[in-house]
Amino acid sequence: MNNIWVFMIIISIIVGLANGKAPDMVNSIIESTKLATENSTSIIGMICFWAGIMKIAEETGVIKKLSKLVNPILKVLFPKLKDEGEAKGFIALNMTANILGLGNVATPLGLNAMKQMQQENPNKDTLTNEMIMLIVINTASIQLIPTSIIALRAAHHSENPVIVVVPILIASFISLVTGIILVKIKCKKVQGRKVTKKVSLNHWGERGR
Repeated sequence: MNNIWVFMIIISIIVGLANGKAPDMVNSIIESTKLATENSTSIIGMICFWAGIMKIAEETGVIKKLSKLVNPILKVLFPKLKDEGEAKGFIALNMTANILGLGNVATPLGLNAMKQMQQENPNKDTLTNEMIMLIVINTASIQLIPTSIIALRAAHHSENPVIVVVPILIASFISLVTGIILVKIKCKKVQGRKVTKKVSLNHWGERGR
């Protein structure tokens, strides 16, 4: 993928120079970097604020309390995780950050949850069902408050920055439910194959005796 991007950039520069578009290219680069800086500045304060809140929650033990609060939901989604394990706490915070639309904050929380689950994973080279479920939930999470998008719209002087909340909520809800259902179906099929294979091996072992 990196090679493809490098190739496209080189071709674009060559074509631009060949057509005498060098001044336009320079102006475009300057405007793009300026716009990127303004966009980053507009949302960095909000991200830092919520990242600090999440860190305080981790240090003060709120993670475990939040884990207990959402434990009924997590038991359905992650049935094999330990009730008192730190993984559930990080997953709870990850889901909370995603609901608030703080993807940059949710990412390190999700990584911490994956590390905890990997420690309990008997097959280190294979993802567990719980790890797959977390990836899907993290990717297709419901966003009640799409903070980053609202901040970007406000930075671009949108007349109504929050008008996207309802469409995003509907789309993210549909994608999340669909993802959870597909993961559950796939995991059951894989589990069924493992059971069938185990029974088959035991059967042939008994016949060999």
